[in-house]
Amino acid sequence: MFSDFLPLLITMLIAGGLAFTLLKAAELLGPKRPNYTKLRAYESGMDPIGSARERYTVKFYLVAMIFIVFDVEVVFLYPWAVSFQEFLDAGVGLGVIAVVVTFILILAIGLLYDIKKGGLEFD
Repeated sequence: MFSDFLPLLITMLIAGGLAFTLLKAAELLGPKRPNYTKLRAYESGMDPIGSARERYTVKFYLVAMIFIVFDVEVVFLYPWAVSFQEFLDAGVGLGVIAVVVTFILILAIGLLYDIKKGGLEFD
């Protein structure tokens, strides 16, 4: 049983070792004499305007959550699309299609509700 997890353990050890090695290399090879100019934020050659601690509006977080929800839901459709032919061969294709159409319909209703409430409009 342990031999089944040996490749995973080896991969995790290699990844951990690489991460540790890169962090130590950055510490050893990094800047030794920091000053104001080196530590200042660099934004595409432009001087930073204002504080980095500015607050975002709630609208930003709502749009981000909507994006994540729809992104995750689309990921759920990939396994269905990959195994659809197997469902047809097994004779349960219509049931699976009904479930997926219901799933997409619920997503569409949620998107229409969000559009109606103005969740995707920016000022």
